[in-house]
Amino acid sequence: MRYILSLAFILVLSTAHAQFPFSGGAKGPTIKGKIEGTVVDSLTKEKVSFATVTLKKKGSSIIQNGVLSDENGFFRIEEIVNGQYDIYVSFIGYEDKKVTVETTLKSPDLNIEHIYLTPSATVLDAVNINEERTLFENRADKLVFNAENDASIAGGDATDVLRKVPMLSVDLNGNVSLRGSQNVKILINGKPSGMFSSNVAEALKMFPADQIKKVEVITSPSAKYDAEGSAGLINIITKKQNVDGFAGSINASIGNRQNSTFINLNAGKGRFGLSSGGALFYSPPAKGTNEFYRFDKINSGTISQNGDHKSSTIGGNGSLSAFYDFNGFNSINSSFNFRGFGLNVDGTTIGAINQSGLVDNYTRTNTSKNLNSGFDWSTDFTHKFEKRENQEISFGVQYSRQNTDQDNIIDEMHDFDLLNRNTDINNDGVNHETTLQVDYTHPFTKAIKLETGLKTIIRNIISNYNTQVFDITNGYTPLVETFNYHQNVYAGYASMSFIIARKYNLITGARYEQTGISGAFDKSTDLDFENIKYNNLLPNLTISRTFSGFRTLKLSYTQRIQRPSLSYINPFNNNADFVNQTIGNPMLNPELVHQVELGYNFTFKGFTTFSSLFYKHTDDIIEQILSLNENNLSVNTFENVGTKNSLGLNTFISKSVSLFTFRTGGNIATYDAKGIVNGNPEERKSFEYNIFLNGEAKITGTFKADFFGFFRSPVRTIQGDNPAFTIYGMGLRKEFKNFSLGVTLIEPFNANKYFKTNIETEEIKQSSSIAVPFRSFGLNVRYKFGNVDFKERQSKVKNTDLKDASGNNQGGMNMGSGGNNTLQK
Repeated sequence: MRYILSLAFILVLSTAHAQFPFSGGAKGPTIKGKIEGTVVDSLTKEKVSFATVTLKKKGSSIIQNGVLSDENGFFRIEEIVNGQYDIYVSFIGYEDKKVTVETTLKSPDLNIEHIYLTPSATVLDAVNINEERTLFENRADKLVFNAENDASIAGGDATDVLRKVPMLSVDLNGNVSLRGSQNVKILINGKPSGMFSSNVAEALKMFPADQIKKVEVITSPSAKYDAEGSAGLINIITKKQNVDGFAGSINASIGNRQNSTFINLNAGKGRFGLSSGGALFYSPPAKGTNEFYRFDKINSGTISQNGDHKSSTIGGNGSLSAFYDFNGFNSINSSFNFRGFGLNVDGTTIGAINQSGLVDNYTRTNTSKNLNSGFDWSTDFTHKFEKRENQEISFGVQYSRQNTDQDNIIDEMHDFDLLNRNTDINNDGVNHETTLQVDYTHPFTKAIKLETGLKTIIRNIISNYNTQVFDITNGYTPLVETFNYHQNVYAGYASMSFIIARKYNLITGARYEQTGISGAFDKSTDLDFENIKYNNLLPNLTISRTFSGFRTLKLSYTQRIQRPSLSYINPFNNNADFVNQTIGNPMLNPELVHQVELGYNFTFKGFTTFSSLFYKHTDDIIEQILSLNENNLSVNTFENVGTKNSLGLNTFISKSVSLFTFRTGGNIATYDAKGIVNGNPEERKSFEYNIFLNGEAKITGTFKADFFGFFRSPVRTIQGDNPAFTIYGMGLRKEFKNFSLGVTLIEPFNANKYFKTNIETEEIKQSSSIAVPFRSFGLNVRYKFGNVDFKERQSKVKNTDLKDASGNNQGGMNMGSGGNNTLQK
């Protein structure tokens, strides 16, 4: 705790220093207010109706705003940034009148009362400026993908968007990897969301692509971010923003694989604003097939399964956010988000067992119903100091609740009657998470800045499960249990940034985190654990150098951790497939990761490229491990296998030729792991890679086409390979005055795609395959109305601290039991 106290002391000193700042401070913050008054005839004292009132910066000739007085001579100009202005008033038959005024941070609203005239007239011209960003931006600390400019993702979901981002790859399940690692944290508008606490893949599929404005990828987070997400952070920025004025949009997509509707409404007036949105989506039933085969290397026994399934999804989400600026120094921002996602799968499986003297044939029907629902509420208060620009302190609170209900109705008939079962296997969980956070920023000069803060995350998860245990004497017996899990994280950080000689940037700092965990069972109390604590001091350092010609060289070192979430430690035995079960491991330790990265970007003869070479060492790596139970059946669980080293390279190249833009690149990294698996030493060396190609053609100013293709190699584990993944598609979009029309086509020449998993131990070889329909066609319509000025506001709360069973790091805890290598779309 001494580290937290030290950081708290730094925070107090930094705040106190605001009273005695160094020289070199800049101007204070800004705020928008209003100027109002009444235009009056100087002789008759009558009100002058429909006079022209224009606003210019003091001493400037550029018009900032303009209105007409109403029938009573009254005028009001809103959204005026504090400062000095010249107001020009004119009307036919009167001389122009100039009045100089000033609004301040403390008094952003000004009432001039009366402006007296005598004749002339001026006509105001309105100028509309439309700006379209490039599809990709390489900034000093992040890579940005401007999704709203890509026609080929219309009507899709978030997984379709992330597949287009350099350095990222997304498999069929929706699991996201950054440079080959799934240890990545996903944020929404800069903050965590409970929607990812139960199942990241399903949450991404319920997030319409048309809601996404851009995606930011951060590979070397500073100490300000939570220590989780060893591969980096992904920040999804939505189009749901606060505005001034009133506006809205409607996006509707229809297709053979996915249908969705998204409505967004925004309203703002002065210093207060509201924003709301909602989305519904539905995927019609899709048929697929699955195969499973296991060979016993010791006694030559076999287990095989073949089946078909039909799956469908339905869900939606909504949000409401509000902000209010009290003045130029104090503001409050609050948001509420809710969601629900349902996945239904009906399947029939025919299987055969021929091993250890047991010959059995069986048929299983399985009706699986999964529901994930929850909400997030967050509120931030920010105070900006008057005497120094960008000096501020913020206080944030967030509460999240996530419900995860899994229900499997099993009807299984065997030749061997003892194995027959007709039962309901379920796991219902609820996750409560409360976050308190304070952050302070102090710029000593324009080139030196301190960021420091404290944070607490309190998690309580309750998992109720009903499953069965089999033994050869009694057959299946029920097991009903409740698992109560607590995890508390206390953190403090300090980060310093320096600009040296205008060409060098240095960011260094450290983050201290203490984690306490405990778990208790309702019946199996002998498995309880409590007061398990671990402490981590995690430094980071980034140095960058800019050169002429838009060239940048960057070197960074980060140390981060990966805590196991409930999906890893949940002791629920999911034996819906009794020959290939899944169970969590409550005794897992966190991973500790060291990463070094060297990056360089440049532009040469129209080619823009950025590349990075990285090395990562991980202790106590967590992987899914296959073993055999006492009945010689496969059981998947999670273990701290040992250590892993990875050396990799990622690159991105783009080139524009006339109306065409082409982009390509990829990642390649080694996989070098060794440790103890099932009591035996294991070692594996291999490599992983992915490549992509995409581009666009601007046929006219309002008509463009996009295309993309992606391939990722199998994902390596110490025991085998998870499926490779490929996808390609194209899209067209035509923009009209207030709406746009688009079409998308995915995998036109492949009705179905097959995904294979292979695992081998000293005892068995096991493989599985799944086929899903993939060819899709969609039509998308967007309609916009209103005219507003957008303002982006984000919560200060950012929980980036967990690794779920899919490998992604999320705020909140995953109530799932983990999973085999079953794939669903």
